[in-house]
Amino acid sequence: MAKLDVYNKLGEVVGQIELSDAVFAIEPNESVLHQVVKQQLANKRQGTSSTRTRSEVRGGGRKPWRQKGTGRARQGSIRAAQWVGGGIIFGPKPRDYSFTVPKKQRRLALKSAFSSKLTASNIKVVEDLQLPEIKTKSFLAVLKALKLDQTSSLIVEAGDNKNLQYSARNLPQVATTRVNTLNVYDVLSKDVLVLTKEAALKIQEVYA
Repeated sequence: MAKLDVYNKLGEVVGQIELSDAVFAIEPNESVLHQVVKQQLANKRQGTSSTRTRSEVRGGGRKPWRQKGTGRARQGSIRAAQWVGGGIIFGPKPRDYSFTVPKKQRRLALKSAFSSKLTASNIKVVEDLQLPEIKTKSFLAVLKALKLDQTSSLIVEAGDNKNLQYSARNLPQVATTRVNTLNVYDVLSKDVLVLTKEAALKIQEVYA
């Protein structure tokens, strides 16, 4: 089992925690990681882009000129695809891009993401991140004490911490989430994974 230092909000080491090898020390499966990230991004797509076909654009009811005798190419409508203002051939139409990935693959991808973060020494465990009030300046002081103010980080809480969420939402390099809403894309998109001690224990309980 890997042992990590546990820090307080002043950046001081106050203890250690053992992380389960079954969750934080597996061989990362890059293929599954790619599949799950692709699924998450696909499921976020609105799928509302749309173009008009030849039958949907306005006008073009009359043949622009007679079939023969003009010397010009034959034309049936000024709203055919080759005309400016004409319809679009094979353009996008509203569709659903989402697809599903088996639950076992999603769990494996999350454990692979945890393991890759630990291998790169990009996991930090904090005793707790309870804040007395909603204040970005106070939270920024905590980040500076933990030496996280110059890097992007995902902060994972065990439960609902409104003061933390609202204090962090104005910082573009910081994202917050809970253990029950953790996802692979969020973990991989930030440089450092910051876990509260309670969240780390809960992750091991759920995913071990």
